[in-house]
Amino acid sequence: REKINRRMWEGLGLQVFLMCLSVAVCSHASAPFEHSHHRRLSMQRHRERGKEGQVLHRSKRGWVWNQFFVIEEYTGPDPVLVGRLHSDVDAGDGTIKYILSGEGAGTIFVIDDKTGNIHATKTLDREEQAQYTLTAQAVDRDTNKPLEPPSEFIVKVQDINDNPPQFLYGPYHATVPENSNVGTSVIQVTASDADDPTYGNSAKLVYSILEGQPYFSVEPQTGIIRTALPNMDREARQEFNVVIQAKDMGGHMGGLSGTTKVTITLTDVNDNPPKFPQSVYTMSVSENAVPGEEVGRIKAKDPDLGENGLVSYRLIDEDKFGNFEITTDSQTREAVLKLRKPVDYETKRDYILRVEASNLHLDPRFMSNGPYKDTATVKVKVEDANEPPVFKHPNYILEVEENSPAGTVVGRVHAEDTDAAKVPINYLIDRHTDLEKYFSINSEDGIIRTTRPLDRELMPWHNISVTAFETDSHDFEQKAKAHVAIKVKDVNDNAPEFATQYETFVCENTPAGKLIQTISAVDKDEMSIRQHLRFSIAPEASNNQNFTLRNNRDNTANIYLSRKGFSRQTQDLFLLPIEISDNGNPSLSSTNTLTIRVCGCDSDGTVLSCNAEPHILPAGLSTGALIAILACIVILLVIVVLFVALRRQKKEPLIVFEEEDVRENIITYDDEGGGEEDTEAFDIATLQNPDGANGFLPRKDIKPEMQYPLRPGVRPVPNSVDVDDFIKTRISDADNDPTAPPYDSIQIYGYEGRGSIAGSLSSLESATTDSDLDYDYLQSWGPRFKKLADLYGTKDPADNDDS
Repeated sequence: REKINRRMWEGLGLQVFLMCLSVAVCSHASAPFEHSHHRRLSMQRHRERGKEGQVLHRSKRGWVWNQFFVIEEYTGPDPVLVGRLHSDVDAGDGTIKYILSGEGAGTIFVIDDKTGNIHATKTLDREEQAQYTLTAQAVDRDTNKPLEPPSEFIVKVQDINDNPPQFLYGPYHATVPENSNVGTSVIQVTASDADDPTYGNSAKLVYSILEGQPYFSVEPQTGIIRTALPNMDREARQEFNVVIQAKDMGGHMGGLSGTTKVTITLTDVNDNPPKFPQSVYTMSVSENAVPGEEVGRIKAKDPDLGENGLVSYRLIDEDKFGNFEITTDSQTREAVLKLRKPVDYETKRDYILRVEASNLHLDPRFMSNGPYKDTATVKVKVEDANEPPVFKHPNYILEVEENSPAGTVVGRVHAEDTDAAKVPINYLIDRHTDLEKYFSINSEDGIIRTTRPLDRELMPWHNISVTAFETDSHDFEQKAKAHVAIKVKDVNDNAPEFATQYETFVCENTPAGKLIQTISAVDKDEMSIRQHLRFSIAPEASNNQNFTLRNNRDNTANIYLSRKGFSRQTQDLFLLPIEISDNGNPSLSSTNTLTIRVCGCDSDGTVLSCNAEPHILPAGLSTGALIAILACIVILLVIVVLFVALRRQKKEPLIVFEEEDVRENIITYDDEGGGEEDTEAFDIATLQNPDGANGFLPRKDIKPEMQYPLRPGVRPVPNSVDVDDFIKTRISDADNDPTAPPYDSIQIYGYEGRGSIAGSLSSLESATTDSDLDYDYLQSWGPRFKKLADLYGTKDPADNDDS
């Protein structure tokens, strides 16, 4: 504000002149405005009369007013006179009162209600508000009735140069390619001035450059910055700081100014070719280096950036030997020379290579500066190294016959030293590949021998690894390995045999000439296409009348029946010896036994049973005997029911379980089976229904050597009711009959027995009161019933007294 005041005092003369000029203009302009106002007032009165009596007369405008102006930032001691309002009805006698309303009325603007003079009481700022709209009205001072309609007018704030230019978007950053032509547009800067651009030169700006010359210039009217020097090189200087000034008042004296900073960066273009720092490079590589190993690195320098500085490398005319290749490291942009094929010091000791570096992306505008590539020479020296031995062949295939004695020569491996010294070589077998130590090797000449006879059928191939190393070398890594595959050649040392264990079944009713089995054989020896096996019945069974054999000449044979009428009772098992021989040299043969069983079959030939049947069927119970046994059981049950009924008719005592003599019938079956797998368990129904047994049940534990007939004179009595005799008879028969069920079988008979002289010991029906039963007889039963006799046999004398 102080700065503004100083500038205002500097132009004080101009401001006073403008104020006087504005007052004169206002006074001079009041006449036309007054006339215009009278005119409007007359027209208004004429319209009012026309409405009443349709008589129209013109009337004068009663208001004298115009557009007022006030200079901003006025700091004088007295309020500033803005203007004066006057109505033609005002006779100057003070009966008219002027009222002011609207924006700033009463605070910023005040009016003299008698004279109509308007004053500004505060300093105004045009940049805050450029104009104010006010309303004036003339009323009767006594009655406050309007004498004229309200009239609206505007007070404009007249601008002075009190705001400097400002760069709202600074500081600026811009880029321009290096080597740009003079006058290339870089960026446009724009300043704004808050002063009134329509009044005077307060907002007329002019741009100038304060810093950044002679590299850049700025257009005074537009603020566009342009290059001022040609061939600006980014590699020499990349960034420039430019200061731009904007000054109002058209740049004249007394104007205000503002500045901004512009940072201009030169962007890169491909205007520099790659360049090797030196023309010749020297490298070395060992002859032990493997393909892909790095030999060395070189780099061509290019000061350009980004893709403009990308360099690619290649071998000129390629390497005629093809031992080397060159690639580019994507991170360091270096040329990496690598070994493509092994080098040999004894063959070639030096290589001379030419490497070319060139830019990947070229700019046609700068092609005239020269070729964007460079070349360098690389000399590669091969260094001698102690190389491991080399086998003549990396893989060997040797052969040896099986069963050859220990020490038999299998073959030889050979390795030699490729170095100039030609050191002798030693050999050894890697025992990890020959754990059983079947082979040995001569450490000096590489001859491999067997250490024991080999069996082709056990292991037809042996794969071992042989290591060769120099005799006087202490570097055990300098060694070579060769794979040796040893094939064990076959000799005929195994006789043929059945391909599987055959078990053949023959039905008793099979006709003669029927094929019952086709057999085949295998030979553990190596089978050739011309090798055939011969089948024949062994000489010891040549007189066999039951079976014949026919050789099919395809290493199989068929077995046929020579007769019919086989019987299991006569013979249920046949063992047929068959001799099988090969056609080797010498020929080997073996005798194999074919098991043939005779079985019972149905009419369709389906095997039913292959077990031998007894000649004499065991005697069984008849239907009458079974009925008699059932009748006895029913009679016994009826007797028991009657006995229980009679006992219940007696007077039951009040105390239960004390003297009741009800017998319990406890039946125990101690028949222990063989579990789920016991499929040969004895069927107890056979004893319960002997007459129903129609099959022969031989023992399963042993095969009887001879048949025993039943004891003479022992036969079941069909109509016998004596169950004891029947059971005793069956037990005797079972004990003496070897064809009965197995010896460890438990035979159970459904017979309860006649009972005991002691009667029933159960207390289920004992009376709860005193009983008249006498239990003294328990004393004579012995020590086992002593406790029971003490409880029931003798009554307490005290009890007798009470009774």
